[in-house]
Amino acid sequence: MKRLRRLGVLIALVVVAAGCTGEAGGGAGERKTGAILPAYGDSLIEASIGNVSSLIPNITSDSASHEVGDLMYNGLVTLDRDLNVVGELAKSWKLAKDCLTLDFQLNPTVRWHDGKPMTADDVVFTWETTVNPKTPSPYKSDFQDVERVEAAGPHDVRVVYKRPYAKALLSWALPILPRHLLESYVKAGKIKEAPQNWTAPVGTGPYRFKEMKSGEKIVVVANPEYFKGRPNISRVVYRIIPSQATIFLEVKAKGVDVAGLTALQYKRQTEYPAFEKAYNKYRYPGAGYTYFGFNLKDPRFADRRVRLAFAHAINKQGLLDGVVLGLGRPATGSFRPGTWADNPAVKGIPYDLKRAQTLLAEAGWKRSDGGLLEKDGKPFTFELLTNQGNDERKKIAEIIQASLRELGVTVEIRILEWAAFLKEHIKKRQFDAIVLGWGTGADPDQYVVWHSSQMGPDDLNHISYSNPEVDALLEAGRSSCHQAERVRFYHRLHQVLADDQPVIFLYWRDALPVVSNRIFGIDPGPAGIKWNFTDWFVPKHLQRYTAG
Repeated sequence: MKRLRRLGVLIALVVVAAGCTGEAGGGAGERKTGAILPAYGDSLIEASIGNVSSLIPNITSDSASHEVGDLMYNGLVTLDRDLNVVGELAKSWKLAKDCLTLDFQLNPTVRWHDGKPMTADDVVFTWETTVNPKTPSPYKSDFQDVERVEAAGPHDVRVVYKRPYAKALLSWALPILPRHLLESYVKAGKIKEAPQNWTAPVGTGPYRFKEMKSGEKIVVVANPEYFKGRPNISRVVYRIIPSQATIFLEVKAKGVDVAGLTALQYKRQTEYPAFEKAYNKYRYPGAGYTYFGFNLKDPRFADRRVRLAFAHAINKQGLLDGVVLGLGRPATGSFRPGTWADNPAVKGIPYDLKRAQTLLAEAGWKRSDGGLLEKDGKPFTFELLTNQGNDERKKIAEIIQASLRELGVTVEIRILEWAAFLKEHIKKRQFDAIVLGWGTGADPDQYVVWHSSQMGPDDLNHISYSNPEVDALLEAGRSSCHQAERVRFYHRLHQVLADDQPVIFLYWRDALPVVSNRIFGIDPGPAGIKWNFTDWFVPKHLQRYTAG
């Protein structure tokens, strides 16, 4: 089971950056099992800074929900250590040369957690559910080119496309849902009210739901009937701790086994023998970037000159050095550096306060006698939102506040609890500006983030960005099955986004996880450290918990 498969395939909001191409580093680095044999048992306790918004990952876009959901559900395909597409519920597949027909052969041994067999009918149902107008899924666009999905037999699925779609195969990493438990709720448009969503999720994955105490913890236990074999660790507990400082205290007290560190914690607060004896530290280029975004329905931010002025006013390298201590790289756009879609010719916007002042003046903003910018008698004041518990984002907000103050712009910072931030502000578009992050997938298609059709409350274009050239490039980039054709569309898209600055791309942060020294079987790779989570184990003599 590849635990980060959904975050590696679908674009999701990130609280802590997920793993990406790179090597492990820091601390003990890779742990070789040597003569120590895998053992069953024990509990793994992981810190999560955000509460889940749903236990059905198909209707969520936040990383906390996918972290838990990925242990309970499977897609037809997933990603391996090196980000290659491999089968999960599907044992094989065939994509026609014209890219219009995709045939899957399912593993006939798979059963739902309640013992019912998983069949092709569940795959058809999952597609029907995702595209149903009553379903609040942010992944509808992955299936908008599907003409039909049909069960050609109990374990055979045929997907017919209206036109070639670049992510035809990868899109089927979407978790497959049980028709027998969810159909009535989907038909009634009440999927969020189904027991599956909060109290009784049933999947096919390596772990079964045990309990959830909202805002406190979520517990899953090993599935002894898992079709790939029972996972080694018998229980996983997600402790919801909405503060990175508190998470670090729990790490030092050995109250959690897995956590993501801040750059300050990683670089300056863990370099002592006791910590290095208790934990292994890892560092690799992350798959997520941090950005300063705007509500583009606000006429102030709809003006490109204002966005460019703000971009010139922020010293990105200084911000990168000051906030994450250089553990990352400046961002010029939304394509992961070094991947084939990334355009190396795109340059970042330089730090230039004079240029920023000129652009704001051209946009009609003038200095008042008091030194503040005004237009039509109104001062340039706005509220900047980010989520609580993330010290790095709070620091970014403060640096932005100080940087824009030099231009005569007043920024008021507001820190919000994660779930409320998403529900009351992001989904409802009730914000002026935000500091957030995007996780990027194995495929560079970003239709759901930037296309003008994706502005609904359950869609992911929450900044309300609309650019006809961007729409055309996104459509062209996803309509070919050949990478050589797609490159030119994405290289141009990278340049257009850099020129337009719909958000100010700040930096790509390194992933900095730590894992308890008693846990073995970790094999870091391009997919991060959790791709083989079910292979992790705790030797009998190191087990700490009695797990049920």
